[in-house]
Amino acid sequence: MSTNINPDNLPNLQELEQLANQFFKAGPSGIVNQFPVQQAAEAFQLPGNIPDTGLFNPGNVNAPASSIPSSTIGGSGVSPSAINQGNAINLKDPQTSFADPNLNAHSNSSAPAQHSPINAFGGQLPSQPNLGYDSYLVKTDLIPDVVLKQNFQVEQLSSAPENLLHLPYQQDQAFEVELNKILSNIHTSGPSNALPFTGEPAATEIPFYFLSNNHGLPAVKSDQEKIKQAGISNIISPPFDVNIIRRDFPILQEQVNGKPLVWLDNAATTQKPKQVIDRISYFYEHENSNIHRAAHELAARATDAYEGARQKVQTFLNAASINEIIFVRGATEAINLVAKSWGEQNLTAGDEIIVSHLEHHANIVPWQQLAAKKGLKIKVIPVDDDGQIILDEYVKLLGPKTKLVSFTQVSNALGTVTPAAQIVHLAHLAGAKVLVDGAQSVSHMPVNVQALNADWFVFSGHKVFGPTGIGVIYGKEDLLNQTQPWQGGGNMIKDVTFEYTQYHDAPSRFEAGTGNIADAVGLGAAIDYVSRLGMPAIAQYEHYLLVYATQLLKEVKGLRLIGTAADKASVLSFVLDGYKTEEVGAALNQQGIAVRSGHHCAQPILRRFGVESTVRPSLAFYNTCAEIDLLVNTLHHLKR
Repeated sequence: MSTNINPDNLPNLQELEQLANQFFKAGPSGIVNQFPVQQAAEAFQLPGNIPDTGLFNPGNVNAPASSIPSSTIGGSGVSPSAINQGNAINLKDPQTSFADPNLNAHSNSSAPAQHSPINAFGGQLPSQPNLGYDSYLVKTDLIPDVVLKQNFQVEQLSSAPENLLHLPYQQDQAFEVELNKILSNIHTSGPSNALPFTGEPAATEIPFYFLSNNHGLPAVKSDQEKIKQAGISNIISPPFDVNIIRRDFPILQEQVNGKPLVWLDNAATTQKPKQVIDRISYFYEHENSNIHRAAHELAARATDAYEGARQKVQTFLNAASINEIIFVRGATEAINLVAKSWGEQNLTAGDEIIVSHLEHHANIVPWQQLAAKKGLKIKVIPVDDDGQIILDEYVKLLGPKTKLVSFTQVSNALGTVTPAAQIVHLAHLAGAKVLVDGAQSVSHMPVNVQALNADWFVFSGHKVFGPTGIGVIYGKEDLLNQTQPWQGGGNMIKDVTFEYTQYHDAPSRFEAGTGNIADAVGLGAAIDYVSRLGMPAIAQYEHYLLVYATQLLKEVKGLRLIGTAADKASVLSFVLDGYKTEEVGAALNQQGIAVRSGHHCAQPILRRFGVESTVRPSLAFYNTCAEIDLLVNTLHHLKR
């Protein structure tokens, strides 16, 4: 079979149609005629009623097999409407739909979408109400196949009947293992020059992205103009469909003052996907117990879930050992833990601590308290007029008395991304320990603590789409085991008499008492979610939004951006002539737009720029260009 491509780089639809039919005929006998999921599952030796792991919202898994969306089998099957009661599949038929999460409403096809709404991972969802404004974006039509293959993990399924009784969340293994077993039994036939069936989705009357050079559907003209206006060049399709992802976040359908909620307060806290909400609910419904030592079933489930979350954090940060991950209430508690354990134990009068001018109060006050108690000196790394660390000045501060350098990887007030690896390396050359505050970085960029080589790295769960009241401190294992515990109590001891106490090694030695078990499990679910999207993909998309928003904000008369570093994460602090920041925040709130207005617990850096407060929109991967347009238009209206 030839593979002629027409001048518009479109494949021959008749040939693709024949290939698709050839593929389904090559499957187990009768699979097409018997496509309802229960029969298809039996043919593939998979359980028909796939249990809901809660990790990708597959819809009503207890519904009759014929009503289960085909996306529950690998996410790449054909919807029942595509079968047309026979073996033939018509690619020109608008009813034909490959159930794949990467197909969205941004195609240039004139035919309306016929498949049910799906979330970012292939689960069926209810239709989203009209938000009342354009939901166009800097184009995120597709999640690249490589991202899906690297990050899409759900509970491994087995054909053994007894495994159907297993509870969700008890295993987190790659679905590809089972999928590969299935695909290995399918052999297509045909001429050697025929296009291989790659498992990629097809679409009707639109370019086939898996045959194009840019691997993505072209952005519509209006978005191309906006991208050009923002000064972004050479953009291939951004990495995922934001409109599908938004359906995973129930609160984004909320109304505020009669307007759709526009959540631009992500630096303060991020919203939670349904997968996280459901995971916490499931814990309390099926696993709730204290952890460790108990002999009953629920304790075993709770312990597995809690320690499983610790392992997910280890993988997320690329820590060398699970023993280097300690659960705390958040980044603030983590910094206080280091100050009141390692700091109390190792620092003496005359020693010096270096922080940067960018720091959140949580990375200033604990060191001030320790300095006042022990006679220490605090030095501050200055920043330039753009809000960037001045490395030359930092080098001058280092010396033989420097014992600790503690700094943020991303400024919560300005969005500045600091040269973290260089700061850590220079501190170690001076013989100092280093703590990195990652509260604002973990949701915006990949973090590799081994490559960073910091001695401690801290972050809060609620900043990375997880629950409040849970956070993490990573510490090098040897250093943790040499450090005296901060708090005493249960869980952290090996042996206690009235004369002495022997402590566990890390992480138990720093987790006295009953921890926040359920929210640690919820944090694990949040890490699953962002890992499947892929942190590089998230960083890329948010960068598009940041550039787009920055260009439009610069056009608002009387608006002054605070923090214009070349390397920034998704924070846009500003002041507006003639208005107090709280007045701007109130006006935006009337349009349903949530931003932070105040000093952001970072007064020193704002005063460095001559202000006491700013308005701070901050972005996440579920935000869109439409929301930025609404923000900017409201500011223009204020000035008029």
